[in-house]
Amino acid sequence: MPYGLIAGNGRFPILALETARQMGVAVVAIGIKEEAAPEIEALATRTYWISLGALGKLIDICKSEGITELMMAGQVKHASIFSSIAPDWRLAKLLFSLKEKNTEALIGGVAEVLAGEGIRLVDSTLLLKPLLAGEGVLTRRKPNADEEKEVRYGRRIAATLAGFDVGQAVAISNRACVALEAMEGTDAMLRRAAALANGHPLRLIKSARRRQHMLFDVPVAGLATIATMRETNTTILACDAGRTLLLDKDEMIARANAAGICIVGYKTDE
Repeated sequence: MPYGLIAGNGRFPILALETARQMGVAVVAIGIKEEAAPEIEALATRTYWISLGALGKLIDICKSEGITELMMAGQVKHASIFSSIAPDWRLAKLLFSLKEKNTEALIGGVAEVLAGEGIRLVDSTLLLKPLLAGEGVLTRRKPNADEEKEVRYGRRIAATLAGFDVGQAVAISNRACVALEAMEGTDAMLRRAAALANGHPLRLIKSARRRQHMLFDVPVAGLATIATMRETNTTILACDAGRTLLLDKDEMIARANAAGICIVGYKTDE
């Protein structure tokens, strides 16, 4: 039986599908019309397109294809989930039952509905384990003393923020928390922080949610992250080792080295 892959935006689903093809693994892509790139059609065994709120159609596709294991890859803008969504009756029923209107509650509810139909959500990094951040300094440059202090401070804040299912990143500058990530995403958060930092360098800290699984909302950084870090004078990316995807990892690290940016993977209990 093939895997199913719900494709959102960005490089994550494309890399997952490329890896599956190289491994000879059959994957049926289910692209979110409002988010996924058309390139997925050339990489998947078959491709279906659905709107963001079409939970019933998603279930029908999985059943018709014999899909019992489904992974989620790529971002769906949080603002789209809660403001632009046009739910079908199955999703509308689920939304009405939610006690909290956040991503954790929504996707957790979707997972329960799918499980009731014999469809299991599986680890979203299943096909991309080599791209997870390793432990320790990943770039040529190591953190300096100021960066170490600010990262330690920022990781405490980021871990708390992640626990509330609000965002996954914070920007620290001059030993103060300048910005917290919310629905706007990391790049927009860094640009907002740069406008507030009065020329001081920023430190970017990304934290995985404090949960056991990696079914969805895995922290991701990539080439665009490095470009935005250069633009905003952000000197270090600190992330959770083994729980953060570094897309186009080798090229990302090469560009970080060229820009003098430091990338460090930390144990989640540090």
